[in-house]
Amino acid sequence: MDDTIATSAEALENAALPRCREVHADPKVAPPQTNRSAQNKSPAQWAYERLILYIQNFEETLDAEHEVAMGFAGDSSGTIRIAGLGYYDPDIITFYGTDSHGAKTQLVQHVTQLSVMLRALPKPVEQKKATRIGFRLAQSLKDEDEAADAAPDPHDKTSA
Repeated sequence: MDDTIATSAEALENAALPRCREVHADPKVAPPQTNRSAQNKSPAQWAYERLILYIQNFEETLDAEHEVAMGFAGDSSGTIRIAGLGYYDPDIITFYGTDSHGAKTQLVQHVTQLSVMLRALPKPVEQKKATRIGFRLAQSLKDEDEAADAAPDPHDKTSA
C-alpha cells in the first residue's frame, strides 16, 4: 500500500494521464504505452492516437513476410490492408486501404462504433518489403507535437 499524499497538481496530472493494463501469455508482447494526455482532445483524436499505438505495437510482432490489416467485429466487409488512418473531429475515424481483392477501400466510422481486429496478412508476392504503416503514423504524431511545441503561445503577453 502506498501512503504517499499527492499534491493537488499531482492529482490533476494523474487524472489526466491515460491508463492501460494488459496481460499476455507471451511475455514479449508489451501493451502500447503513451505519455500523451486525453485532455483537450476530441474522442476522434484520442481514438486515432491510441489506434496508432496499437497498430505500431502489433507490427512489432510481425515477421518480414506479414503486414497489418484489420477486420471489423460484427461486419461482413472482410479485412482492409491498412494504408492510412485519420480522424475528423469530434467523433469520426477513417481507415484507408485495400480489400482482399485489391480494391481501394475507405471506412468511415463513428468512435462509439469502433471495434477493430488487427490481423497479420501475408505481404503481396510482388512487394519486396512488408509495409509498416505504424511507424509512419507514430512519426506524424511526433511531428505534430514538435510543431505545437515550436508554435508561439497565443496567451503569452511577454512576446508582444
